[in-house]
Amino acid sequence: MFTGIVQGTAEVVAIHEAKAFRTHVLALPAELCEGLSLGASVAHNGVCLTVTAIDGERVSFDLMRETLRVTNLGAVREGDRVNIERAARFGDEIGGHVMSGHVMALAELVELDEAPNNRRLWFEVPHALSRFLFDKGYIGVDGISLTIGEVKAATTGQGPRFCVDLIPETLARTILVDRAPGDGVNIEIDPQTQAIVETVERVLQARGA
Repeated sequence: MFTGIVQGTAEVVAIHEAKAFRTHVLALPAELCEGLSLGASVAHNGVCLTVTAIDGERVSFDLMRETLRVTNLGAVREGDRVNIERAARFGDEIGGHVMSGHVMALAELVELDEAPNNRRLWFEVPHALSRFLFDKGYIGVDGISLTIGEVKAATTGQGPRFCVDLIPETLARTILVDRAPGDGVNIEIDPQTQAIVETVERVLQARGA
C-alpha cells in the first residue's frame, strides 16, 4: 500500500534489456535505502515494483511486459529520474490517499498554465476513465496523490480532461516539474472512488435503471 506522498526522486543509472523485459537500476538516496531488503515494494512513478538486488545505494527492479505496456516506465532512459515512494508501514501517517501502485492507464499532458507560485496541468485520459473523474476527487498522477481541480467532458476530437494545481513543494519534490505537453503520465484512480462508482453501476444495472 502507498499513500501518494512522494518521498523523493531517484536517477535510473542503468537499464538491462531483455525480450519483453527489463531491469532498472536506481541510485536511491541514502534515506530511502534505510531498512530496504530484497522483496520490498517501492513505487516508481506510481508503479509498484519489487526490489530484486541491492548493491549499496544501487537498487535493482524488474519490469515485466505488462508493466512496460501499460505505464510510462517503458519510455524511461538512463539518466532519467522517477518519483519514489517506499511502501507504507502500519502506523504511518496517510497524508495523501490510499493507493495500490497498480496503474490503470496513461494520460497525456495537453496544457500547462503557469502562475505565480503554482502551476496548473491539464491531462487527457482514455474515455473509459471519465466516469471516475469528479471535481475535488482524488487521483494518482505518476504516483502523486493529487486533488482534481476541474473536469471537462469529452468533445469531438478531444477526450475527457482534468486539471490539477501544483504548489512549489510538489514541484520541488517530484518529476512533474519537468513534464511538458505531449508527455505521458501514469494514472491510478482512487480505489475508494473506483469501488463506489462500480458498485453503483452494478446496482443500477441490476434494477434496470
